[in-house]
Amino acid sequence: MDIKQIQDLIRFVSKSGVNEVSIEQENFKITIKTNEAPTYVNATVPVQAPLAAAPAPQPVSLPAATAATEAQEPAAADTGNYITIKSPMIGTFYRSSSPDKPSFANVGDEISAGKVVCIIEAMKLFNEIESEVSGRIVKVLVENASPVEYDQPLFLVEPK
Repeated sequence: MDIKQIQDLIRFVSKSGVNEVSIEQENFKITIKTNEAPTYVNATVPVQAPLAAAPAPQPVSLPAATAATEAQEPAAADTGNYITIKSPMIGTFYRSSSPDKPSFANVGDEISAGKVVCIIEAMKLFNEIESEVSGRIVKVLVENASPVEYDQPLFLVEPK
């Protein structure tokens, strides 16, 4: 880990409201502590965490209704008129707040700007990802509980 990555990590920790972060690699260990109380992070702007994502938990199977709805989605070649909602960070993508809760956004759902469409877990923080556009979800591009990269497409939206 170089000095630039350490500085970026310090800035990220101070802005996120996390009390303590420890990272340990083969021959390197760093712990960053703050005096602030912990807060829930709501990410609405692109932020790139300088670290690789932790291993993802085992994928949860989608309900049959969701799989049937996704079968009606447009062909991949038809993506020219759609807006893409992209991941603002590296982490693990979740479609709902827990396995027994319904998904935030399904194919066919009407969404508006500011509506939570998914959660991305990064460094043990669950970040609500809000839509910046209004329209209808036409395709979910990522499997539930799978790792995502910064700027990776998550959803295709047909704008209103």
